[in-house]
Amino acid sequence: MKLENINSIYFLGIGGIGMSALARYFNAMGKSVSGYDKTPTKLTDELIAEGINIHFEDNINLLPEIFKDLNPESKSNHLIVFTPAVPKDHSEYVFFNLNGFNIKKRSEVLGLITEQSHTIAVAGTHGKTTTSSLIAHLLKAANLDCSAFLGGITQNYNTNLLLGESLKAQPSTSNPDYLKQHLIVVEADEYDRSFLTLHPEIAVITSVDADHLDIYGDKKFMEESYSLFARQVKSSLIVKKSIEKNIETGKKPITYSVNDTSADYYASNITIQAGEYHYDVHTPNGIFKNFILGLPGLHNVENSVSAVAVGCLLNIKEEDIRKALLTFKGVKRRFDYQIKTSNLVFIDDYAHHPEELKACINSVKEMYPNKKVTGIFQPHLYSRTRDFADDFAKSLDLLDETILMEIYPARELPIEGVSSQMLLDKMKSKHKIISQKTELVEEVCNRELQVLLTLGAGDIDTFVEPIRKKLIAQ
Repeated sequence: MKLENINSIYFLGIGGIGMSALARYFNAMGKSVSGYDKTPTKLTDELIAEGINIHFEDNINLLPEIFKDLNPESKSNHLIVFTPAVPKDHSEYVFFNLNGFNIKKRSEVLGLITEQSHTIAVAGTHGKTTTSSLIAHLLKAANLDCSAFLGGITQNYNTNLLLGESLKAQPSTSNPDYLKQHLIVVEADEYDRSFLTLHPEIAVITSVDADHLDIYGDKKFMEESYSLFARQVKSSLIVKKSIEKNIETGKKPITYSVNDTSADYYASNITIQAGEYHYDVHTPNGIFKNFILGLPGLHNVENSVSAVAVGCLLNIKEEDIRKALLTFKGVKRRFDYQIKTSNLVFIDDYAHHPEELKACINSVKEMYPNKKVTGIFQPHLYSRTRDFADDFAKSLDLLDETILMEIYPARELPIEGVSSQMLLDKMKSKHKIISQKTELVEEVCNRELQVLLTLGAGDIDTFVEPIRKKLIAQ
């Protein structure tokens, strides 16, 4: 199937962060774009404002008229894109499937878009959104014409899609010679083995901690998938030094680390000055002195080292790399400051895996060593909570106070015996409670807070603004 022959695209689950980036891309390319999602969100509001037709009821009668024309020739001009989160008995999915439409997963479509271009992919169970966003910002800072499909809303550009200027200028006539030179940055998502649709020129693998065991069953099978992805990289593979032994790369990768001097790229002389990280980066060809990262968190220093490695492979000048690190503002819901005063710090973070929680909490404690840290955590998925219950408890025990919300089920049905109470019982901390959504804002704002964290990947983000407003008003 050739995307240039497709006129109309319909998205089942258009409000997802990855799906919405694709929808924006095709909309910018001049295609007719429409879709369904379960609930309205700020993101779907933005898509509608951009001219995309969206409805929120599973009802084939609400489909745009062009998709009701079942003529085979007409159907060949349509593409249906779906996310695995959409159930197979969804009536619209069933309609498209029974009537022989072109139906593809989001990852397959991303593979089709990137196959003709010079692609830089970032994979990993965590760190990929920040790292891919930083790499895209680095390319922009170096005035390289690039596009990017990102798994979060970048603070610098306020979008999850960046389009190259040349691509915007010739959306429907993009010639093959141009596309071969065009740089595209993408997140390579391991869920459902989606990243195996990608064959990037350059790839970064940030982590292979066990996750998505509902799909993989065992960590070794997940690592096998990462090994398959690593072998699909055409040119340069950049791997975090500590996970080099976990994956079979097929060739010696370039390695990076925050402080392991045996890596090809690593940081040294790391200090915090006025809330910013200052450090040197060692490369195979010399040392970049006194880089300043505009983003908090020691784990982000490590992410930045991998971005420096990409920059060096692309022969980007040191001054442009320096400027990019200093001016990078991060990604919404990744160590995202909501309040930052001498009396109160409020940070919102997407962390939903034990290792992500540990990295976020430890970074906060490093930056605010004499402050009490209160965390609100919403577990995401019953299966993930079950599979990593002990690790979640250990990470949450790093907090001085913990407020647990009930598990956000997403695509899952409840699992007997798996609950937030189970997590609470495993924690050793004495300062821990469970709060219902109806009580959460009052519960939080009635406390004496010094540093507050909201953590999780469910709908905890809908409570961030109400909490922020009430705290400011107090």
